[in-house]
Amino acid sequence: MNQTIRVAGIVDGTSVDGPGLRTSIYTAGCAHACPGCHNEQTWPFDSGEDYTVQQLLERIDKNDFNVTLSGGDPMYQAKALLPLAKAIKERGLTIWCYTGFLYEQLLEMPDAAELLKYIDVLVDGPYVDAQRDPDLRFRGSSNQRLIDVAASLATETTLLHT
Repeated sequence: MNQTIRVAGIVDGTSVDGPGLRTSIYTAGCAHACPGCHNEQTWPFDSGEDYTVQQLLERIDKNDFNVTLSGGDPMYQAKALLPLAKAIKERGLTIWCYTGFLYEQLLEMPDAAELLKYIDVLVDGPYVDAQRDPDLRFRGSSNQRLIDVAASLATETTLLHT
């Protein structure tokens, strides 16, 4: 667990990145560069600082909240996040993940496809400012989907989280 993850920020006890109180880990790096993004400061891949998986687990254990991976875009660090995601699931916690990629694209990316096995809900798709809707829960624009990953993987079809 000596692998590091580049993290732009961590928010303890947030309620906007999924249901209930959550530990949200904002990974550094995003090439989507969606106009109107509210996390533009996380775009540089060298922003933030390196955390070991163990350091992040200590923070998660201290908070004892479910976890959200956001960014930036966590899928750019999918391989590094894999041991963290496994350990989170071993603790019985849920994982929500935000990405600018589409679920179907992630299935074609080996590291991302492996990480998906540990994610409960994926909020996919780029933020589209023209489709911004402040009334949507847990997403910024109407093109973004909340995907039930386990059910989608089991049925080999994209199923929305209800």
